[in-house]
Amino acid sequence: MITVRARVPFKIGQRSDIPAELLSFHGFNSGKEHVAIIFKQADTAANVPLVRLHSECLTGDVFHSSRCDCGEQLNETIEKMHQFGGILLYLRQEGRGIGLYNKLDAYQLQSQGMNTYEANNHLGFDDDLRDFKEAADALHALGINKVRLITNNPKKVRDLSQHNIQVVEVLKTQVHIKEGNQEYLQAKALYGHHNLSL
Repeated sequence: MITVRARVPFKIGQRSDIPAELLSFHGFNSGKEHVAIIFKQADTAANVPLVRLHSECLTGDVFHSSRCDCGEQLNETIEKMHQFGGILLYLRQEGRGIGLYNKLDAYQLQSQGMNTYEANNHLGFDDDLRDFKEAADALHALGINKVRLITNNPKKVRDLSQHNIQVVEVLKTQVHIKEGNQEYLQAKALYGHHNLSL
């Protein structure tokens, strides 16, 4: 199921010296191109690796949108894994699974007063369409069945457990409050039941 392993350096903030290995896969039923980023050969270590399931967020990860905290969580994770090792699964599930264009439509509704979940529901989508089975499949392909999961989202813990990945520890990310994302974070805590201390 693993296709290619390639060493790449990452630039986070002012740093450009974070080495990691980028892996591609084949065989996902959805046809999506999920990737794994391995820090310090965490997939070959005997201990239980740090793992984060990070759903793609073009607006936050790349363009640093003030609407969310996705880019900050991604950077925090990369810094942590640079220090301690780990596996970052970057999952092609933009907008909690509704896709980029629908997410932009949801942004328009949020500008009119809806929160992120209400906007998705108004567009005809459930609260969260993401499926973490393929994340579990990727971990199994890497020979991993026990993880220390970096997340504030209980759905990720449940979904991995349902697909035979044992979550032995949950490490919360920081709450990255900035101008423009307070209502988003409150909605995640209320509707998505994320473990956030706001």
